[in-house]
Amino acid sequence: MSSATEQAATLLPDSGDQVGVLAKFFRALGDPTRLRLLEFLLDGEHSVSDCVAHVGLSQGRVSTHLACLADCGYVRARRHGRWNYYCVTDPRVAELVTLARALATDNCAALSGCERIDAAGDSA
Repeated sequence: MSSATEQAATLLPDSGDQVGVLAKFFRALGDPTRLRLLEFLLDGEHSVSDCVAHVGLSQGRVSTHLACLADCGYVRARRHGRWNYYCVTDPRVAELVTLARALATDNCAALSGCERIDAAGDSA
């Protein structure tokens, strides 16, 4: 095991299911709407209304996706009067998205042809 892998393993909770925690980490990003919201929030803080306009879904559905991202630690909410504003919690999220885009671009043909994972990210 490489030192980077060993270091990453020690950072995850010692619950006996470290791979499960990591899978959950990626599952939160596996939904197209959540990924679009996360990329939108990389540009800075936005209100829920801004997020609704960006993804074109109902306020309730957008709020549910934002709550998921917040529960997983990717974004945080700030209340100002009646409005909630969301922003990315960690600058490394931008690095993760950039790396994922580069890897997806390099593997576009393989990903497009993969029949084991459908477009929604669920196992076939």
